[in-house]
Amino acid sequence: MTGDGSETNDAPVRVLVVDDQTVVREGLTLLLGLLPGIEVAGSAGDGETALRLVEAERPDVVLMDLRMPRMDGVEATGRIRAAYPDVQVVVLTTYSDDESVFAALRAGARGFLTKSADAEEISRAVAAVTRGDAQLDPAVQRRLLDAMPPAPPPAPARGGAEDARPDPVRGRTGPPDSGQDGTGPPGPARHHGTGTASARERGALPDGLTRREGEVLRLIAEGRSNAEIAAALFISEATVKTHVNNLFAKIGARDRAQAVGYAYRRGLAGL
Repeated sequence: MTGDGSETNDAPVRVLVVDDQTVVREGLTLLLGLLPGIEVAGSAGDGETALRLVEAERPDVVLMDLRMPRMDGVEATGRIRAAYPDVQVVVLTTYSDDESVFAALRAGARGFLTKSADAEEISRAVAAVTRGDAQLDPAVQRRLLDAMPPAPPPAPARGGAEDARPDPVRGRTGPPDSGQDGTGPPGPARHHGTGTASARERGALPDGLTRREGEVLRLIAEGRSNAEIAAALFISEATVKTHVNNLFAKIGARDRAQAVGYAYRRGLAGL
């Protein structure tokens, strides 16, 4: 049990390695065996063998190559995720072209790394997908953002003649409480123009996000895990999960990849 009341699980994460190149497969198996908290559940050289091993060994995570004989990684990922939804897939491949990225993610992969990833990145990806998060190579995140359609322009602010309607209470024209005609108490000056500019001046965030949710979203866009966000904001990991769930609901995101895209489109990343 942790300090915030959440349960801990000390059992190692069991990982199945799938790659058609023997030297790569054996190297990954050796590397994973040296990482704390990870246990190698087996290895396979093609998608068909991977399916049989998943059924027999029930690993937590499959580290999956894409280009393989007999059954490629995309088809194997789709079949594994359909038959064993609790088994997460992290793609580890030489290829990061759009077709490979989108096909793997559509098949159900929750992580995507290139083979230039080091041991720490692989370990972080395995831990992330085990928690139910996504972990994508930064280059893959950029490809996803480039492929997303731009957000529609904001609706024009209501103004003009409507703001100059007569005020039945004060018998004048102009916005209520503007204090521009000398009658009644002066009110705060209004900023005319677009509603977006006014929101920026007030420091407001889109879609009803709170300041703290905006901070969490910014850190998600930087690729931080919930534990890293908790440390950066000096809050518990359970509180971070609550903020993540709330902001996902507000922005309509199903996962971290969609949240990252939202953050960049709305200019909330890197603030």
